[in-house]
Amino acid sequence: MRAEFSRWQIEPEVNALSTVDCHPITVVPGLSRLFLDYCAGGAPGHEAVRPFFASMPPDSGWQQRTPLPEHWTELVTLLAKQNPEPAAAPALAALAQGAGVVVTGQQVGLFGGPLFTPFKAATALARARQATGAGRPHAAIFWLATEDHDFAEINHVVFPASRELRTLVYTAAPQAARPVGGIVLDDSITPLLDQAWELLGSSDAMEALAEAYKPGRTFAQAFAGFYSRIFAAQGLLVLDACGREVHRLGAPVLRAALERADELHAALLDRNRQLEAAGYHAQVAVAPQSSLLFLMDEKTGARLALKRTESTAAEPAGLWQAGKRSYSTAELVGILESEPERISPSALLRPVFQDLLLSTSATVGGPAEIAYFAQSAVLFERILGRVTPALPRFSGTLIEPAIGDLLRKHELTLERIFGETADSLAQLLAARAMPVEGKRKMAAAGSALDAELTAVLDWMTTLDAGLGRSAETAASKMRYQMNRLRRLAANFELQREASLGRHAGAISQALYPSGALQERLLGAAYFFARYGQELAEELTVQAENSCPGHMAVWL
Repeated sequence: MRAEFSRWQIEPEVNALSTVDCHPITVVPGLSRLFLDYCAGGAPGHEAVRPFFASMPPDSGWQQRTPLPEHWTELVTLLAKQNPEPAAAPALAALAQGAGVVVTGQQVGLFGGPLFTPFKAATALARARQATGAGRPHAAIFWLATEDHDFAEINHVVFPASRELRTLVYTAAPQAARPVGGIVLDDSITPLLDQAWELLGSSDAMEALAEAYKPGRTFAQAFAGFYSRIFAAQGLLVLDACGREVHRLGAPVLRAALERADELHAALLDRNRQLEAAGYHAQVAVAPQSSLLFLMDEKTGARLALKRTESTAAEPAGLWQAGKRSYSTAELVGILESEPERISPSALLRPVFQDLLLSTSATVGGPAEIAYFAQSAVLFERILGRVTPALPRFSGTLIEPAIGDLLRKHELTLERIFGETADSLAQLLAARAMPVEGKRKMAAAGSALDAELTAVLDWMTTLDAGLGRSAETAASKMRYQMNRLRRLAANFELQREASLGRHAGAISQALYPSGALQERLLGAAYFFARYGQELAEELTVQAENSCPGHMAVWL
């Protein structure tokens, strides 16, 4: 892997040999307008979204340390228990001296989850380095989202395998919708590890994966063990907040969500109306009876959504429903005081919960999480009296050497690849490979057809509007046939030069697999197995360089 890094190239074709290219974030398909405006710099949309966020990139005001909470010493002790490795000692010592915190997090997925997971960790580490370098010491903490209960989101991982993608699935599902972090891996993890060895080969990263994901360990322990080792040299700390001790420290936020439920619900509804009035949509729907909390069932361990019921004469304060059972607010407050680990925050409340605990300076999130913050801001204001700045994570595509050679050979950019399927990309390569004489004839025929049809359509429309519409229908069929001629010629070229189809398939699978961004689909462990744990440092360096868009990293 090359160690040198070029200056950012907003136009990536300027220097095709650059180690890193910085593309505008708009090349990434499927992003919400809210997130695009958030990232838009000085564009008008950037100002339109400003009222919904405490800080906007590239603002560095977040580096100021917020006041230390009373529980800080106790929290650092808890972090030390969960991070006993010697590599964690410097970060823990900095926190003990009052260093600030940059936090990020993710669900605890199988075999390390998708590639954007280490992108988040690298960004948090990069921002902590920047603040420390500016004389404001900070440490990076990875929040393990162990209380989420959507098992189907975390029980699988996708690895490249020659000319196909292989999905490994852990099928030993829990009987109830329990928090995923506490699920204990059984012996069925062993054959999955064997498959991972076969796909990824022998490496330090694969050794770390096998050491972490052993029978008898929980998903939380396995995930934390893997990333603690991968980012050991960078000093990443991990935090599993599902236990009683942590929930006890964060109880003021959970209690506020119970006792001020109607106020907070109304504030969220009002914020959603503000977002819609500004032309955006709310990332998280707020239903009439929804709340910000879940209750862990004391018998099954299932995570049940707490829903509000309307007030009545008998219950003027209203009740709460969890499964088939009803609770008063006083009963839930009692559970919070005696068994705080049974009350769990929702996606909108979780950043408030974590930031009370960590006195966070900044939170690093992906596009959806940044959009959450536009809603969560009203909860921050009412519960904490401040809004934690949200910073976008590193977004990128890792280009392996063989794929890089194909991109240069066929003069392809990420923006073009993101707009094509594997089949349409093959058609494009074939059209480009067509002999010059054939290209000229096709271009001339297409231009002549368009010119003649335009003149005829204009004339027929002047005769009669209905006639013009009928003529346009007929003309569209002629244009379709012209395009069919182009496809026939391209298909002939594909048959004559079969390597073009293979090249298109390889490029699509590597950079835009199954029509999804690489970072969202491919397992991170694949890249650490191929390029070593040094990749953790390279990602951190790239995140520190603060490309405002989407990076192409040539490995």
